[in-house]
Amino acid sequence: MKICVVGLGLLGGSFSLGLRALNGDYHVIGVDKDEEHARQALDLGIADELAGFEEGVSQCDVVVLATPVDELVKQARASLDIIREDAVVFDLGSTKSQICAAVADHPRRGRFLAAHPIAGTEDSGPRAAFAELLPGKMIILCDHDLTDNSALESVVDLLQKLEMRVEHMPSAAHDMHIAYVSHLSHISSFALGATVLEKEKNENNIFIMAGSGFDSTVRLAKSSPDMWTPIFEQNRENISEAIGKYIEQLQAFKQMLDSDNGKAMHRFMKETNDIRRVLKGD
Repeated sequence: MKICVVGLGLLGGSFSLGLRALNGDYHVIGVDKDEEHARQALDLGIADELAGFEEGVSQCDVVVLATPVDELVKQARASLDIIREDAVVFDLGSTKSQICAAVADHPRRGRFLAAHPIAGTEDSGPRAAFAELLPGKMIILCDHDLTDNSALESVVDLLQKLEMRVEHMPSAAHDMHIAYVSHLSHISSFALGATVLEKEKNENNIFIMAGSGFDSTVRLAKSSPDMWTPIFEQNRENISEAIGKYIEQLQAFKQMLDSDNGKAMHRFMKETNDIRRVLKGD
């Protein structure tokens, strides 16, 4: 099977490495506009060969789009224009509504599938990719009823070979929920990092006092602005609503603190402990 991976960074690279670890009959053609990243991907075994966008996409059975979401919107339509008759295109972007809207009227809409793997790290580029990133993780397929059965089955087969857990969700619902459980987390991390950097002009104090709690909370602030800016732009309305709700909670906690209401703070934290049960799926 010939697979074209467009975007050879963390997600695209990990998808390729995960498949190649299965020792299946996969030939990966890598496409990346960053020439250094492309060379790294070749050296790291992410791709068997490199090609330009049209050359790579047009000759493969499966096309995986793993670029920033602003590029995905254009690449999805461009891919559908030139793929082989029986090929399928799917993306790995963090927002789904705009890309689904971009291909909605395309004559070959049925050969496209919108997907979002719930996986990642704060690192980026080919050197950040590793074969174990995706196996065992959740992947959400959006508006799958608009995808041809044969195309859907071929993608799901690959995902199941990677032992990914497949769920389905409408694209609009996906973008609303992901604003709260992913995008807001990244914004909170960036805001915390900015707050500390503004307050602690002496960087040595940060190094001395930063413990595991701070490190885990601010970890996402190390993420690539090139990737996250278009995500925030595409999901602007949902994220704005999520930030508003988050600010309300912060203001409520500040009021408890300012009024020295320890009982209210304790009750607030106790009730919020229920997130453990939610995350365990109990």
